[in-house]
Amino acid sequence: MDGHVGKFFESVSSIFRGSDTLPVCDRDIIAGCETEVADAANEEQKNESLMRLSWALVHSGQPEDVNRGIGMLEASLGKSNSSLQTREKLYLLAVGHYRNGDYTRSREILERCIEIQPDWRQALTLQRLLEEKTKRDGLIGMAIITGAFGVVGLVAGGIIAAASSSRKK
Repeated sequence: MDGHVGKFFESVSSIFRGSDTLPVCDRDIIAGCETEVADAANEEQKNESLMRLSWALVHSGQPEDVNRGIGMLEASLGKSNSSLQTREKLYLLAVGHYRNGDYTRSREILERCIEIQPDWRQALTLQRLLEEKTKRDGLIGMAIITGAFGVVGLVAGGIIAAASSSRKK
């Protein structure tokens, strides 16, 4: 019996935990990328280093890093030399908005990325994560609303019961 109860609570809590399979970069990786940008010998190396820095920033667990990465990518998007570079920047922008919890914006950008390459596995994986996150958040919202209605119903029932018992006296 206790095993079944434990499994039940584990399955319920898994809804609230979620699984974010995107990598997370720490401050050391970001600092290394910043040094790489500063030490770049030419414009091509600098651009490559800036892409790595943008990647690290949008994969950070810190919102200020993610926002910085989004800003860098948005500023450089118009300067892309190829559809491959545009695709990469759009994907990283979608990751950044996903990390910030702006799932609508992430989905919009990801759709543009998938238009460029419909079978790109990274983009399709992020799209799946977005769908799962949206469903999970919807279930949580419904559970909260249902719980709130339940509490209101209990309170209202208690008030009605108290009022009817006081009238009988």
